[in-house]
Amino acid sequence: MNYPSIFNDVLGPVMRGPSSSHCAASLRIGRICRDLMDEKIENVLIEYDPMGSLATTHKSQGSDMGLFGGFLGYEADDERLVDYQKGIKAAGIQIKIEITDIQEPHPNTYKIHLFNASESHEVVALSLGGGMIEVIRMDGADVSMAGDFCETLIYTSQPDEIADYLTQTIEYDEIFIGRGHKPFVEIKSQTFLPEVIEQELIAMESVEAVKKLNPVLPVMSRKGLTVPFITAEEMLSFNQEKNLSLWELALEYESQRGNISREEVFEKMRNLVRIMQKSIDYGLLGTRFKDRILGPQSMNFQAGMNNKTLIESAVLNQIILYVSAMMEVKSAMGVIIAAPTAGACGALPGAVLGAVSALKLSEDDAIRAMLAAGMIGVFIAAHATFAAEVGGCQAECGSGSGMAAAAIVTLGGGNLNQSLAAASMALQNSLGMICDPVANRVEAPCLGKNIMAASNALSMANLALADYDHLIPLDEVIDAMDKVGKSIAHELRCTGLGGLSATPTARAIEARLEGEEGLNEAALRFKIC
Repeated sequence: MNYPSIFNDVLGPVMRGPSSSHCAASLRIGRICRDLMDEKIENVLIEYDPMGSLATTHKSQGSDMGLFGGFLGYEADDERLVDYQKGIKAAGIQIKIEITDIQEPHPNTYKIHLFNASESHEVVALSLGGGMIEVIRMDGADVSMAGDFCETLIYTSQPDEIADYLTQTIEYDEIFIGRGHKPFVEIKSQTFLPEVIEQELIAMESVEAVKKLNPVLPVMSRKGLTVPFITAEEMLSFNQEKNLSLWELALEYESQRGNISREEVFEKMRNLVRIMQKSIDYGLLGTRFKDRILGPQSMNFQAGMNNKTLIESAVLNQIILYVSAMMEVKSAMGVIIAAPTAGACGALPGAVLGAVSALKLSEDDAIRAMLAAGMIGVFIAAHATFAAEVGGCQAECGSGSGMAAAAIVTLGGGNLNQSLAAASMALQNSLGMICDPVANRVEAPCLGKNIMAASNALSMANLALADYDHLIPLDEVIDAMDKVGKSIAHELRCTGLGGLSATPTARAIEARLEGEEGLNEAALRFKIC
């Protein structure tokens, strides 16, 4: 069973770039590749399937930036990411990208061949949404690496003997034998091998190499990991006679999931809230970035608020302003938090912090609301997806709307049942939302969809506070959301092949941004960096 962490899967990473599925996830994959090659990468061949999302969006949505940044050892919020091509050139890494049938069904599949003068490796990895990843194949062997353990790989001609030796010698969470074209023993653990054991292994004649892959997620997993509940129904059962609010139940969940105290969970969320507020404040000053479609729209909205030229709606207008500012920071390569994704980074923070500002509430109120949102996000991450490439924009802005609705109920002093009702109604209203970014930039209609998601959240929170009947339990809505997302046409799931993406104006904008003439640019590209 998948037990998401609020700080791994739902709110995070802290990053730059237009898309967490593309930028942050690919950077994490690149970091794993870097470790596998002992930081010595000379040549890379990257393959994308023509039916996947990455074939048409790998450059415009930041997969190249993130992956190459990972090869260079950058963090997801590194300011050098903007100049990733210069960094790759300076490092002398030759990269070739091919669009070819790689026989992989997931739309966000990276097939990466790594070379240097002394060795080569092959990695197949998936971006799962919101910056989450899974390495599914390494050197021909099926694996499952999410970046939440210290991973030690011992390449050896005698994997069974080495595995038997290690099971009797070290503490570990899991030992697995990879039986590909380069056999290895994989060790998942909380720390890497003791130096004396590592040196002993290196000295063995049958051992070719020992590789250490560092964790890339902030919250690690462990053997025997359990959580108090993983569905809304289980949470309600857990809460019988406890009478905890949604944010308090989030503390219970994340404390057990992350093996940290409730106080630590609360303070971790405080740090995220402060980063979100700083991003919004930065956006309100006006942002500039060459490679984007929209300018700083929020400045116009702020002027309208100040000049009283907008229709009066104090809380909603403050939310719209904050959503706009956050989205503009994202598009200007500023630091944002995927909440739950970069494409939907405006809806939840804008709704919560906008409401907190308009209602003159405290930072602690914002933290409690974000914790409540995080708990709804856990249920979505466990039973559906945050990846637009898999489930359309309902997976991103729709999820953000459901999370924000529960958060606003928390700000309004509502109870647990009202929080769940608000999330259910907001998600119900979002089913079927497609992902069709103009010119493959995560700007339009993404800005409007984030504003719609936040507005929907506010409306559904008020309905829940008024005890409207949401009819369908949250768990059932999430299950329906998962099924609907999988039925959305491939062209409408962040491929740039349908919806607004395929309009003549969108194609013209794309051609202009790419510096090419004409409107008939081939959807599939072959590029060498």
